Amino acid sequence: MTMHTNPRKTRGIVAVRADAGGDPKKIVAEIKAAFEEFKTANDERVAALEKGKADAVLDEKVEKINSHITDLQSQLAEIATKAASAGLNAGTDDDLSKAAATFAKERGQEISVDDFKAYRDGLNVYMRRGGNTPRDVMAAMSVGSEPEGGYTVTPDTSGRIVKKIYETSPMRQVASVVTIGTDRLEGFNDLGEGTAGWVGETAPRPATDTAQLGKWEIPVHEMYAFPQATQKLLDDSMFDIEGWLADKTSDKFTRTENGAFLNGDGILKPRGLLTYPTAATADATRAWGTFQHVLTGTDGTFGTTTNGTDKLIDLVYSVKAGYRANASFMMARATIGAVRKIKDGQGNYAWQPSLSALSGGTILGFNVVEAEDMPAMAQDSLSLAFGDFGEAYQIVDRVGIRVLRDALTNKPYVGFYTTKRVGGAAINFEAVKFLKFGD
Repeated sequence: MTMHTNPRKTRGIVAVRADAGGDPKKIVAEIKAAFEEFKTANDERVAALEKGKADAVLDEKVEKINSHITDLQSQLAEIATKAASAGLNAGTDDDLSKAAATFAKERGQEISVDDFKAYRDGLNVYMRRGGNTPRDVMAAMSVGSEPEGGYTVTPDTSGRIVKKIYETSPMRQVASVVTIGTDRLEGFNDLGEGTAGWVGETAPRPATDTAQLGKWEIPVHEMYAFPQATQKLLDDSMFDIEGWLADKTSDKFTRTENGAFLNGDGILKPRGLLTYPTAATADATRAWGTFQHVLTGTDGTFGTTTNGTDKLIDLVYSVKAGYRANASFMMARATIGAVRKIKDGQGNYAWQPSLSALSGGTILGFNVVEAEDMPAMAQDSLSLAFGDFGEAYQIVDRVGIRVLRDALTNKPYVGFYTTKRVGGAAINFEAVKFLKFGD
């Protein structure tokens, strides 16, 4: 019997989404409702396939609901990342009060709403006029710096960029991050162990083997952006230049460093987590510097539905218990959609919606991090990672982001030369494991 999509239910999903209004609790409720409908439709799809009666209409329905759930999870992630910084884009007096309070708290200062307005307006003037900014405006701008800085202190345009990068970068949410004042971070690997033995009361006690330490280092590399605009455009523009500059630069920096943290070759950029060799051997016999992978047994796919669950379980328990306590999954949204269809022999789905996991729900009870720089499912791809990324990968920030306003080099254009120094590398090759889509 051919099964058909229920148009009313499909329209209902869209209607609920429209009513959510950005409320995380309503979005989660919608996710749960959509997931129940997804499970029903997917069960029907699987049953039809088992009978040799594939139904294209039913397939389309499952994919539509699946995509809708993924979109809702993305909405939750966006709400989570914007929550802390929403006040700084203040438009109303009420929002502006919140922005001023946040601004003051970060700097340990008491700043009034009027001061915050003056600072915001003064920063726009600085972006337009640079060093020609009138002294009274510079006075307002100095609110954003230390009080003793006087009128000569350049306003801090970099802090907002840093904040947005930290909030929106998936790798920074899970990896270990440290800020240093030099050009590299160094540490040690405690990989070996000494020897010990049993002796009699009067037996000789020769020297035992001594454990050895290994050393690692992570250099920092320079990333930059240099957008330009004409002086006339800056003079005539009426929108928030501070917001525009911060949003554009932070977005580009975030996407650039996220790509490097996963796929960078280590040459003038961080070395990515996915660039290290992998092997199917366990921790006890695998060489340090090589990650472990678990094979799905099928090129480019999970294989059968229950096989997918089995492989996810194998992956989870290939990670030592000490690392599983803070472990999470990482994959692209298309892979999350594929995992969402997987269930065990008892019909239980591996993926579940979650209010606490604002990016991708949970799989087997572990949070999911959505990272679009992870590879798509293909032959021999490492499309799914699991483990304690804070133990496995180290991000190193050199103190500060610098913004230089350059009105002289390329007249009549004004450039905003922004630089950030960051490094990254894997430091623990047991804390994260990969699922390899091959045999």
